[in-house]
Amino acid sequence: MATTTERTMIEPGVVAGQWWRRLADGRIQCDLCPRYCKLRAGQRGFCFIRQAQADGMVLTSYGRASGFCIDPIEKKPLNHFYPGTSILSFGTAGCNLGCRFCQNWDISKAREQDRLSDWAAPDRVAEAAVKTGCRSIAFTYNDPTIFAEYAIDCAQAAHERGLKAVAVTAGYIAPAARRDFYAHIDAANVDLKAFTDQFYQSLCFAHLQPVLDTLLWLKHETEVWFEVTTLLIPGHNDSPAEVAQLCDWFVTNLGPDVPLHFTAFHPDFKLMDVPRTPATTLTRAREQAKAAGLHHVYTGNVYDSAGQSTYCAACGQQLIERNGYHLGQWNLNVEGGCNHCGARLAGQFEPRPGSWGSRRQRVFIGA
Repeated sequence: MATTTERTMIEPGVVAGQWWRRLADGRIQCDLCPRYCKLRAGQRGFCFIRQAQADGMVLTSYGRASGFCIDPIEKKPLNHFYPGTSILSFGTAGCNLGCRFCQNWDISKAREQDRLSDWAAPDRVAEAAVKTGCRSIAFTYNDPTIFAEYAIDCAQAAHERGLKAVAVTAGYIAPAARRDFYAHIDAANVDLKAFTDQFYQSLCFAHLQPVLDTLLWLKHETEVWFEVTTLLIPGHNDSPAEVAQLCDWFVTNLGPDVPLHFTAFHPDFKLMDVPRTPATTLTRAREQAKAAGLHHVYTGNVYDSAGQSTYCAACGQQLIERNGYHLGQWNLNVEGGCNHCGARLAGQFEPRPGSWGSRRQRVFIGA
């Protein structure tokens, strides 16, 4: 595994890729994600930023970002990972899914020369996070799976400076790459698009099972803190029957303490004919999940303080009050337990919450 100092730039923004093999017919197979794209020299994979060359696979967006912003950690969303703190967030271009409802489509569907206006080596990213008082860095906006080499190097640089590394991902990653990638990740939010393979095939051009495999692996094989988000799209994945199926699988396989976020859809990209998700749908799904046995279920993309606050699974006391991205009442003790009954809240916490609030601040790093 190359480190930050060992990785050689072939040309600006281009480095040798990992997780590939040469096939008997001379093509190169990318083993990064379950698409296993098979490419001739010069061809690019589905994600666009991985390209076959004569000597092997390359990543063409190393060090090049669509922009750097400081966000609240809750925006990822992560509600049980250093609440209230700020996180330096960035992505590149491209994606290995083809979601027709993508809400970051201007980034995820872009060619890198169209969107990648910022350049930053991993050390510069980590130094900027320290300078601006961030607790963590986040690989987000598009899926970090496809720029894994850059993300790994940034995570290493962050860890050297006492920062955490967060991945916001669809979880569509092959087993070998998954092991290498998550060895450097402290927390993740995994986007579980729906709970039917038909949805994944027709609206994402992907499959459900590899995502479930990633969730199972994170739960049972790693120490990575993770939370799960499902965007509820009217008429597509929001039926009571599908939500019930999702929740039953969730409790059985991931347990009751992994947080689940139901978020509201708004018309975007190629799904403009579908209405916004009513707040009542999110509330109903949250109640279904709680009835199924999940302890921490949240609503997102709507104003719902009750649905976004955190409660003790043992006694029901409100532990963390949220109004949007602002934290209010804080009822955790210094050990991360309930002030009322002492029950430990699942997650990672510091004795005092952060106070970043809802601000979103652009950061310019420079070459």
